[in-house]
Amino acid sequence: MIAINDMQKIYRMGDVEVPALRGVSFTINRGEFVAVMGPSGSGKSTLMNMIGCLDTPTSGSYILDGAEVATLNGTDLALVRARKLGFVFQQYMLLPRQNALRQVEMPLIYRGVPTAERHRRAETALRIVGMGQRLAHKPNELSGGQQQRVAIARAMVGSPAVLLADEPTGALDTRTSEEIMLILTRLNREQNLTIVLVTHEPEIAAYAQRILTMRDGLLVEDRRN
Repeated sequence: MIAINDMQKIYRMGDVEVPALRGVSFTINRGEFVAVMGPSGSGKSTLMNMIGCLDTPTSGSYILDGAEVATLNGTDLALVRARKLGFVFQQYMLLPRQNALRQVEMPLIYRGVPTAERHRRAETALRIVGMGQRLAHKPNELSGGQQQRVAIARAMVGSPAVLLADEPTGALDTRTSEEIMLILTRLNREQNLTIVLVTHEPEIAAYAQRILTMRDGLLVEDRRN
């Protein structure tokens, strides 16, 4: 599903070059649940931006679901994000005036999916994450954990090739974090959904099948749980 080879990312600040990734290589198979860990400045956020097609590497190769994406322009990267990737962030990124069903429908609206099909798929996604009784609720009527469930449903409604979760439990208490991680684990197992999770918490990374550890722009450990 993901093949990264000798990926480098150098940020230039005037005459100064700052290497964020220094030759990273790994593969992720379809259906794997992988956590990326590392201290601040290790390169894990830069790596997530590359995997999420939010930025392009300075050099190296990135093959996503069989296609080279490292050299695509901004317009083509946006299409890849819309068709191949689902995103879950620490902040839920929900629209304050829209109910849960409408929130989850949004990616399908951009794809031009007909109304009846949008409703059906969005409702199904919400039921899968345990929000089937909250279709008409707006964000201010939902707890943090419920809002994150809506965000997960929105990320998966388009049947992405990869679900990217960036600190998805960072704003949640321990019990709610466990509930969210169990949802992600179930999606991975039951739907064979490929998940890449960024976290700084070992107890959250423990839910993944495999942990990639970054340090100083390098992949320093790749181990299975």
